[in-house]
Amino acid sequence: MNRLDSAALARRAATKGLEEATPEGRRTINRLDPVTLEGHYVRLEPLTTAHVPRLLAVALGARDTFGLTTVPSGETDMVSYVATLLRDHADGRALPFATIDRARGQVVGATRFLDVQFWSWPADSPYQRGAEAPDVVEIGGTWLAPSAQRTGINTEAKLLMLTHAFETWRVHRVSLKTDARNARSRAAILRLGARFDGILRAARVAADHTIRDDANYSILDGEWPTVKERLVSRLHQ
Repeated sequence: MNRLDSAALARRAATKGLEEATPEGRRTINRLDPVTLEGHYVRLEPLTTAHVPRLLAVALGARDTFGLTTVPSGETDMVSYVATLLRDHADGRALPFATIDRARGQVVGATRFLDVQFWSWPADSPYQRGAEAPDVVEIGGTWLAPSAQRTGINTEAKLLMLTHAFETWRVHRVSLKTDARNARSRAAILRLGARFDGILRAARVAADHTIRDDANYSILDGEWPTVKERLVSRLHQ
């Protein structure tokens, strides 16, 4: 993909995102400020339309390891995918990132906070973290190039996101979900230190266009210090 093609693709995504995210007469209040999360192996940049060409290059490479993970499969899909995530961010429902391999300076995938919930509390409640801070979030929508899988990139990305959720937003819970058939993903979530909460049957359309059962996991704020220690230890092994 040459520079002209990349620029045109980014402009197309920007136009689609603007049309879908801000229709005439619509106003939204976004309480999820974009933030860059950076570690030794990975940098999570706020997703923009400028990432479309580089994400597309990853998605058009080898796809056999994506398995039951939903990954856009072409230019039109990628433009729509990014536009949808930007609309969700504008609506305060998600905070999407492009995943950057710091060693190579290359985009290797995407991830996001989603199912962001702001609960209503009495004014004097000790559980209120602040009107601008979510109460619970999910980490998901993660896909990575084969070269970045089973490396420190995913572990550190999860550590950065969990740290932001529990120590900046001070959430009560972080949820993680995967297709119940995806044994590799389920094992990876357990290695993070999350607890299995059960199976939600017939939860959504799966990546292979069947009906997916969700395997649900979570980490609570009181469990975070132990989970963090475990993740930091894994990264230093």
